[in-house]
Amino acid sequence: MADRLSSQPWLNDKIYAPYKLSALVGVLSGLGVSPIETLRGTGLAAEQLDDAQTLTSVGQFLIACRNAIRLAADPALPFLVGRKLRLSAYGMYGYALLCSPTLRDFFDEGVKYHLLATPTVAIEWREERGAAIWRFPGLVFPEWSTDLHQFLFELQLTVHAVHLQDVAGSSCRPFEATLAYPAPRHADHYARFLDCPVRFGAAECELRFDSALLDRPTQLAHKLTSAQMLATCERLIGQAKAATGTSGRVYQILMATPDRLPALKEVTRMLHTHERTLRRRLHSEGTSFAVIIDQVRAALAIEHLCTTRLTIDDIAARIGFSDAANFRRAFKRWTGQAPSEFRHS
Repeated sequence: MADRLSSQPWLNDKIYAPYKLSALVGVLSGLGVSPIETLRGTGLAAEQLDDAQTLTSVGQFLIACRNAIRLAADPALPFLVGRKLRLSAYGMYGYALLCSPTLRDFFDEGVKYHLLATPTVAIEWREERGAAIWRFPGLVFPEWSTDLHQFLFELQLTVHAVHLQDVAGSSCRPFEATLAYPAPRHADHYARFLDCPVRFGAAECELRFDSALLDRPTQLAHKLTSAQMLATCERLIGQAKAATGTSGRVYQILMATPDRLPALKEVTRMLHTHERTLRRRLHSEGTSFAVIIDQVRAALAIEHLCTTRLTIDDIAARIGFSDAANFRRAFKRWTGQAPSEFRHS
């Protein structure tokens, strides 16, 4: 099973393009709601949503969603917004997924780089008894109200169904959706927009597809473009992490000296703190120094393989491995491929 989103964004860090806000404002405008009202409390003006330089936060999107629930009486709203969020709206993350070599790669990369998607709902996937299953274990920020909780799950389910059609064609539909809450009054909307049977009151919130599709190529499969886009996603993930919390500051320090990754004691001195304090702060952010080192090495390895002619031995040495064999094992764990396979894919 793929790992859950492992690095939650801070609520108010402005690191995302406003594509989700733009879709929400657009749908509400079509329902007669002014963009000014939708964006009230976000600090954003409607014209900023069309500016490529605008960066927004998860918190701003959640404020706008809360406004939307209050302003629009139409329970179809989150489903309509989800339908507008095609993969092409997601920048480099979207294009990386669109050109994934296979649907299995699409599932894996969707989870791995989900931090780039203004995440509000955690996602996982697994293969089980003939089913490829997207699982949605909870909100990234679970303290939000019940109505917003349901709104975000409805949006996320629709987005996932739409994205599978983007990469595999309009005939690719889930065969079942399950929801871990009772059927709402508008329960018929789920089957209508997800185009599959829906079961409420289940143990988990999931979207199930036929696992036979996993090893099929995507509609726009292209190995070289996929490798280039994944290298870009690694850099963007690094930038996103570098913008958030103590873990971001540690990530920045490590990336600043890619040919000589400093040890924990040196990083502690640079941050003017104690080792125990740093460990505690990283733990509170759901990570550790060892995990960040691993993430930095993975990002650097992918970038070297995609952009340089360095040998595997040279790359291993540059990112701090004692020998190439250990590097090859780590790279297989990071990507599912050997370094040579990845470079020539």
